[in-house]
Amino acid sequence: MAALDQKSPNVLLQSLCCRITGKSEAEVAHQFQYAVRVIGSNYAPTIERDEFLVSEKIKKELLKQRREADAALFSELHRKLQTQGVLKHRWSILYLLLSLCEDPRKPCSRVAGYGSMFAQALPRDAHSTPFYCARPQSLSLGHPERSSTLGTSGISSLGTHTLNGPTLTPQALLSGAPAQVLGDSLRQPGTRLAWTLAPGTSPSATAPTSRGPPAPPALAARTQLRPRRDGDENGEIAESALVRDILYVFQGIDGKFIKMCTPENCYKIDTKVPLSKSLRDLSSRLSELGWLHNKVRKYTDARSLDRAFGLVGQSFCAALHQELKEYYRLLSVLHSQLQLEDDQGVNVGGECSLTLRRLLVWTYDPKVRLKTLATLVDYCQGRKGGELASAVHAYGKTGDPSMRALVQHVLALVSHPILNFLYRWIYDGELEDTYHEFFVASDPTVKTDRLWHDKYTLRKSMIPSFITMDQSRKVLLIGKSINFLHQVCHDRTPPGKITPGSKDIDSPRDAAELFTDLEGAFQGKIDAAYFETSKYLLDILNKKYSLLEHLQAMRRYLLLGQGDFIRHLMDLLKPELARPATTLYQHNLTGILETAVRATNAQFDSPEILKRLDVRLLEVSPGDTGWDVFSLDYHVDGPIATVFTRECMSCYLRVFNFLWRAKRMEYILTDIWKGQMCSGKLLKGMPELSGVLHQCHVLASEMVHFIHQMQYYITFEVLECSWDELWNKVQQAQDLDQVIAAHEIFLSTIISRCLLDTNSRSLLNQLRAIFDQIIEFQNAQDALYRSALEELKQRTAFEDRKQQREGEGEWGVSAAEEAEEKKRVQKFQETIPKMCSQLRILTHFYQGIVQQFLVLLMSSSDESLQFLSFRLDFNEHYKARDPRLRVSLGATRGRRSSNI
Repeated sequence: MAALDQKSPNVLLQSLCCRITGKSEAEVAHQFQYAVRVIGSNYAPTIERDEFLVSEKIKKELLKQRREADAALFSELHRKLQTQGVLKHRWSILYLLLSLCEDPRKPCSRVAGYGSMFAQALPRDAHSTPFYCARPQSLSLGHPERSSTLGTSGISSLGTHTLNGPTLTPQALLSGAPAQVLGDSLRQPGTRLAWTLAPGTSPSATAPTSRGPPAPPALAARTQLRPRRDGDENGEIAESALVRDILYVFQGIDGKFIKMCTPENCYKIDTKVPLSKSLRDLSSRLSELGWLHNKVRKYTDARSLDRAFGLVGQSFCAALHQELKEYYRLLSVLHSQLQLEDDQGVNVGGECSLTLRRLLVWTYDPKVRLKTLATLVDYCQGRKGGELASAVHAYGKTGDPSMRALVQHVLALVSHPILNFLYRWIYDGELEDTYHEFFVASDPTVKTDRLWHDKYTLRKSMIPSFITMDQSRKVLLIGKSINFLHQVCHDRTPPGKITPGSKDIDSPRDAAELFTDLEGAFQGKIDAAYFETSKYLLDILNKKYSLLEHLQAMRRYLLLGQGDFIRHLMDLLKPELARPATTLYQHNLTGILETAVRATNAQFDSPEILKRLDVRLLEVSPGDTGWDVFSLDYHVDGPIATVFTRECMSCYLRVFNFLWRAKRMEYILTDIWKGQMCSGKLLKGMPELSGVLHQCHVLASEMVHFIHQMQYYITFEVLECSWDELWNKVQQAQDLDQVIAAHEIFLSTIISRCLLDTNSRSLLNQLRAIFDQIIEFQNAQDALYRSALEELKQRTAFEDRKQQREGEGEWGVSAAEEAEEKKRVQKFQETIPKMCSQLRILTHFYQGIVQQFLVLLMSSSDESLQFLSFRLDFNEHYKARDPRLRVSLGATRGRRSSNI
């Protein structure tokens, strides 16, 4: 085999001739020359290369011969051959078998003509003008670069002329080639073999001459009577030569007179060529078609082998190839017409002749189509995927029906891969987008816990313009839901049972029909898959993973909605949290938490919820107590962690700390009131304390009013209203994204309205300062009551001793004891002004902070905060002290709108 590979084709062909005839190399010289001519030419008529059609013809031939068993055997063997893929050119082999099975004696047989031709002896000089030498240089088989380039589309001009016979360049027509060669090369497919020997023709009738095989007499006579010439008697180029040149220009091939001018990027006729102005203008107008063909062909040749161009880009190239194929069919008809005129010797200008003006009329529609394709090629440069489909779709918005039909045909082919991507995604959740053409992008580095939020995103630049943003969002959610069910929820339900429906587009025609009704059939498919998949996912989350129960648990425990539990927990934690933060142990606090759960209605909650409730200690700063670092925590994992993300849990922690601190203020003021009520009756016997106690009562009342109004605002206007809105949205949610969005809006609302956002930092600082003043007041009142009760205890003990002695008949007190008692009482009374001044200072600071807080509330853009300022100063006590608070609400609104 290696030796055979090294031999030239000529040697192999000569050896084949020797084997067939059984003669030596010298004896088969004529047959060898004729074989060279047969191989170099194309005698076969135009045949459609359809493997199925040829196989059906073979089976029909076998059935005609009543060989049904052989026909069935052939069908089975052909099916196996198709599945194995061993042979690349099955059509050629089947066509050979069909030709061999025909009877050579029949007049219409394919084999008869070839056998009679090959049986003839050729003259020794016949090889001087072999048939294949008449091919244009740019189309010859000896130039692999051109042939491979033109063959990329599968519908190139080379393929067309291989089927329809070789076409001569103008140079070949003028080079003095034998008339017989010209006649053979320009025949119609049905007459190419007309000169061959028919069965029964005598050899003498076809004896070879020194000029090669003779032409038919009629054709020879016409050729002698009406030769085609490239010029007229005046030396001007004839129109027939221009017609032939134009046909080559239509294929992007330079003619004899019309050539591509590279600097000007157009086809031009040299100014030195003698030609009338009208013919020159017509040629220039017709040459534009060749320039448009080159533009489109150059794009397809450059992109067809570029894998990075993607499936959408390859579909675009295939659409261009289809249009070029139709264009080549027109050129084939024109070439046939020209060959027929050459065969019949028709003069240019006759009624049936091919002229430039007729070419201009016949190529008008192809020129419009090629111009549209060239414009598309320019506009689609640098685009791929959905962006390329959008570019094609943009050109379909035209009033020209033919142009719109062309663009829609191209769009149907281009959008076919996109629809395959889309249906594979929404029905199977699979994303096979190797070249990043689809508008859904996937990040394989994202872990499972962030699958819903980060793994799948919309690639907005790749969203086709004929798909709306709402549709693309639904497409993203459908596939994301399927993957979330499989990878996070570990649900093994097949996607076909979740969303039954068609999974693919059978053909581009189906895609075209679907796109004609984007708001009907296409929207219906998207909506059906969206509703079914989203409903199934929400059912899994609510029933299997108790999403709504966990949401309610957040409200009860982290947002202090379970009142009895929070109050009892605060009572149990008070001794522990009063200690320094560094002395706390989490296991002790966890035990107290479990005690509070068992002692309240929290014990009736689901064990799945209670086991997630835990204690968390924040970072300790110097001087912190247990109240400053204590926090409740709620552990989330699995699918519900998609809703309760780390960011959401951080927001819950911030809100809990704020609510816990506000609840502590309420708890402190309750203790202050209890102390005042319990100690007030005991201290009635100390009239010198009446002024101090009155100041304590007044300041405590102000603080109680402030905290009650703040608690009402936080509990009802913020938490309850926001929670009701959240619950309604969650109940009405159609997909998981809507649940997540509603939950995030809920957290954002309570963060902002609880003064925890960056815009309310000054308000929050003032509120914390007020809380600090309440704690300071508690400490001051506790110190006052301790010293007062201690003094009361000593006075009571002195009076008891005095009465006891008087009862025993003795003096109640001695002078020394009485003096000591008066000294002690006087010393206590001297501390009272100090206590009064301390309370006055505390009151002054507290009222100043409250006034500043009210001013900030009045200047807030939130109307609920402005109304809170009116409730806090319902009797205008602070308004009388600060002129800044005397601005009405209407004036505040007007000033804010003017600033805007």
